[in-house]
Amino acid sequence: MDPLSIFVLQLILSTTVFAIAAKWYVAPWLAGQTNSQALTILIFPHTMRHIGLLFFVPGIVAQPLPDFFAYTAAYGDLLSGLLALLAIIVIRKGRSIAIPLVWIFNTIGTVDLLNALRHAELVADLGATWYIPTFLFLYFWLLMQ
Repeated sequence: MDPLSIFVLQLILSTTVFAIAAKWYVAPWLAGQTNSQALTILIFPHTMRHIGLLFFVPGIVAQPLPDFFAYTAAYGDLLSGLLALLAIIVIRKGRSIAIPLVWIFNTIGTVDLLNALRHAELVADLGATWYIPTFLFLYFWLLMQ
């Protein structure tokens, strides 16, 4: 099986597994939480999106990734992670800007994810960062649904 086929299969299977877990376990549990608690729990994993900066680290990626991908993916992740962190802080303080900030973070994060996924031809060059789009991004994205 070629790397792109494996990537697509893992993407589909990860999406399926996380969708089932979200429907059966996460959504029912979140329904019993306050909006503030639920949003904090859902956003918290996104604060780790700085992991996308690994796209710049030689030895982690198979070879230097093209700038058009590495810069947009890495800095898109960093921006999303920082906005997620800011959103959690604002939510916990009960500020009125919290929901608009959550929307901004979620919109930028989704655009970043879709932009990264449209460069599937780079799958063979991702090296150890393969897990980011096949596992972590989908996990984060599904938690926001």
